[in-house]
Amino acid sequence: MRFVKESVIEASAERVFAFHEAADAFERLQPPWQTTEIIRPPSSLEVGTRVELRVKLGPLWQTLVAEHVEYEPGRMFADRMVEGPFAQWLHRHVVTPIAPGRCTLTDEIEYELPLGAVGRIFGGGFARRSLERLFEYRHEVTRKACEATGQAGGPA
Repeated sequence: MRFVKESVIEASAERVFAFHEAADAFERLQPPWQTTEIIRPPSSLEVGTRVELRVKLGPLWQTLVAEHVEYEPGRMFADRMVEGPFAQWLHRHVVTPIAPGRCTLTDEIEYELPLGAVGRIFGGGFARRSLERLFEYRHEVTRKACEATGQAGGPA
């Protein structure tokens, strides 16, 4: 399955990428409606960096571990889930300049739900809606931080 969220941000690609590299970016991108414990935040976006979370899904806690597998400074980074609720997950974050002071932020996710066809039938709609809500929030947080006056990663 594939999910893509794309937004135009009125800030340079360098600024948007720098926001993602900021030490507090991962925490700032966690939505308020999702109960999440960040066990190990990312120390960088570079290949080999791991992130570990505990996310509450209904009454249950799920451990999620992702490892950064691609990194092109200023342009793109990608993480692959190595433990978590999805059978497969590869997430690319791409920042593309389109004009001076303007860029496109794209989140591309290739994923598979557990249980194959059964998972797609019974969980596909829920997964898609959850991703749409999550990335709408994340893009808005990024937009506010990067379009605001001041440094990337600074107050919105």
